[in-house]
Amino acid sequence: MIEVLVVDDQELVRAGLVALLRAAPGISVVGEAADGQEAVELAARLRPDVVVMDIRMPGVNGVAATERILAAETDRPTRVLILTTFDLDEYVYSALRAGASGFLFKDVRAERLVAAIHTIAAGEQLFAPTVMRRLIEAYANRPGGRAAGRGPELDCLTARETEVLRLVGEGMTNGGIAGELVVSESTVKTHVNRAMTKLGLSSRAQVVAVAYESGLVEPGSWGFRKRIAEAPG
Repeated sequence: MIEVLVVDDQELVRAGLVALLRAAPGISVVGEAADGQEAVELAARLRPDVVVMDIRMPGVNGVAATERILAAETDRPTRVLILTTFDLDEYVYSALRAGASGFLFKDVRAERLVAAIHTIAAGEQLFAPTVMRRLIEAYANRPGGRAAGRGPELDCLTARETEVLRLVGEGMTNGGIAGELVVSESTVKTHVNRAMTKLGLSSRAQVVAVAYESGLVEPGSWGFRKRIAEAPG
């Protein structure tokens, strides 16, 4: 049973989500919160598998709440699914950069929301490459950002880890990277995991963001790759 915490400052929206999820097989709603601060406190106490998080709330918003929830040391990781009415705005980018596992729009169909919760609870990401490309290129490369080229924040990585990070940033799956570098997929996973540990990252979305923000990947690079899959590597 997947334990879910629902967070939304609008009472009617929150009640609708709770009712929908309580009727869904394999899901148990263990709590609901009206703001980000309450969400952080409930997540620490209840340790849900998934937090369905509204992003724009007064006080502690969904971005700050996501950061605090994911920063907590627990024996059972909690994953965050962002719900928003805004199409790829900077709040969404910031939440993904904070480590959220995916996002959906609030007008999503019920079956899609339920499927997304199951996907995220299984440890997978909920990002299509086209969505990630638009998000990262829109916000990681704003005027005043770093010029192309390896940034000093990547100095802790080995040459191979840096190369793998660049390929992840260009939208390649682990399988695609393995073929590109002529190594096993398990070797690629090891490099990705080591790079994430060194950089303090918890999701593939954060890896992509860092690759762009550091200048390792240039705007538009995503589109040059033909072997982009629609599922995470």
